[in-house]
Amino acid sequence: MKESLSIRSALAQESVKLKKAEIDSPTLDASLLLAHVLNTTRSALIAQGEKPLCEEALMAFNSLIKRRLDGECVAYIVGRKEFRGFDFAVNKSVLVPRPDTETLVETAIEKLAEMIKHRAKESEPNISVLDLCTGSGAVAISLKNEVPQIEVCACDICEKALETAKSNADLLLPNSNIQFYLGDLFNAICANGFPLPTGFSLIISNPPYIPSDEIKTLAIEVQNEPRIALDGGPSGLEIIKRIIDKAPEYLKNGGMLLMEADPRQMDNIKNLLEKKGFNGLQLYNDLSGAQRVIVGAYEK
Repeated sequence: MKESLSIRSALAQESVKLKKAEIDSPTLDASLLLAHVLNTTRSALIAQGEKPLCEEALMAFNSLIKRRLDGECVAYIVGRKEFRGFDFAVNKSVLVPRPDTETLVETAIEKLAEMIKHRAKESEPNISVLDLCTGSGAVAISLKNEVPQIEVCACDICEKALETAKSNADLLLPNSNIQFYLGDLFNAICANGFPLPTGFSLIISNPPYIPSDEIKTLAIEVQNEPRIALDGGPSGLEIIKRIIDKAPEYLKNGGMLLMEADPRQMDNIKNLLEKKGFNGLQLYNDLSGAQRVIVGAYEK
């Protein structure tokens, strides 16, 4: 009779496979996948390291490891990704939320706090946010959770992505009253019966910004994410240009536009914003110290 592997031994064995395949974080990935199989936490795995793993669980674990070796990211395999304290449901219709986007959210929270502080009277219109290319809804839901007094609208061109965002909002932040709209950037607002507002206080976006020809050079797990959410056209700036061109029509006087992009694009984006009349431009660094977020205000 074949002796059962312990949890510790199974993790070590499968981590070696991932390491040989040059997976960046083999031990972490293996532990996340086994924790998913056993419906437990990574810390519990360590505490139960000598516990034998049943044949059924081992087979399921091996199956998930194979998917990881085939280039599927852990988040898609387990169906969720943690972001700012929430476990967001993710699938192949949305990008996986990344630590870089924490910078986008933190910058928006900082700007919203300033707006709230300087709001003269309660009778003034509410502070409103539009999240373009919302994907899983991670940005919109995080902002509403951390600054609950704001009004939030979110849109995406992909119907399945928008369904995922709505589902995340319903599960993670019930009664949030985030408004979701299907459509291409700003067209989603009017195309779905939403009247043209007096303007949003803040427009935020993590748009597609990878140059088309560069997508094939990305890690295989990134290439497996939805191309529509990655592909920024030949220069990587096509969607960004469209956002900058139309944003002034949808911003309140003094409203702000915040975008995440490739650090290599920031000089070009800064020039585009300046030509369109945005001022007070600021750049914010991500956790690696690279310029990841750009902010501009528009005075009418």
